[in-house]
Amino acid sequence: MTKASPPSTDTVRRLIRAIVKESADGASGPDVRPVAEGGEHATWWVGGAYVLRLALDRDGTVRQRRELRLRDLVRPYLPVGVPVSVAHGEWAPGLSYTLDTRLPGGSGEEYDVSAVGEADLAGLLTGLREVPVRQAESLGVPRVAPRSLEALRRMAVPAAERLGAADEFDPVLLRQLTRAGAAQLTAKPGNLVLVHHDLKGEHLMVGPDGRVRGVLDWTDAAVGDPAEDIAGLALAVGSGAAVRAATLADCGPRPCLRGLWLARCDTVLRLADRLAGRDVGPLPLLRIQLRRAWEAILLERVTELRDDVPDEAE
Repeated sequence: MTKASPPSTDTVRRLIRAIVKESADGASGPDVRPVAEGGEHATWWVGGAYVLRLALDRDGTVRQRRELRLRDLVRPYLPVGVPVSVAHGEWAPGLSYTLDTRLPGGSGEEYDVSAVGEADLAGLLTGLREVPVRQAESLGVPRVAPRSLEALRRMAVPAAERLGAADEFDPVLLRQLTRAGAAQLTAKPGNLVLVHHDLKGEHLMVGPDGRVRGVLDWTDAAVGDPAEDIAGLALAVGSGAAVRAATLADCGPRPCLRGLWLARCDTVLRLADRLAGRDVGPLPLLRIQLRRAWEAILLERVTELRDDVPDEAE
């Protein structure tokens, strides 16, 4: 699908003038400047209180309009902030925009999450499980089948060897996940919940005190495998913090370990693709995410999960 070119500063200023009242003294309106982080939407700061997000293709428009409805649905269930749209419409024919309130704090890549912040993340995971799946699907949120961890493992093994040859990673580490282990961590049928599905650091708003103040960009939300959000948190805040938060949320050891290994395989594949020129992600961030995902955690000492022992909150 063809994407529109990101709008110029003048285009954004004209749009803001149309939706935000100018000051009485005839000033040109609030300052606008592009947001450096993120690439899925053209995103601009508008003064100090708002963020303008513009979809660049029809698919992005569909997802953004769905996101506006979804945010209203999830907000009462979550202990962290969710942006509020104060204006939305089209910035070009068939292409949507939303002018959102700016949440407090900075990017999760800027501030570390504290122990209390981990409790905030636990509340996020708990709240998402409580959102009625049928209501989310009625808004158009797609249902996504769980990924095959074994298929991911098979792809990650040669990628890990390439990273080892480049002195980027010790491929021996990936041997901890055997074929039998991947099979043991298969997602349980029917255990689908609403997942944010893109919990990377730039989508977490964290205060200087380490508290999680909000979660941005719900355009990729889906009804799917809860381990995907644990995997996202492993990339954003590290495996230790992600598993502690998931444990506080009563997710159980199986989804915790599944999320951990999804994240680990993903980081190996993404960094290998980037070094091979098949990915355009920022190399320093991909290396940081690899290091976070491969933090050693105590839960890895669990070598067998009996199927007859309940390990998830009912």
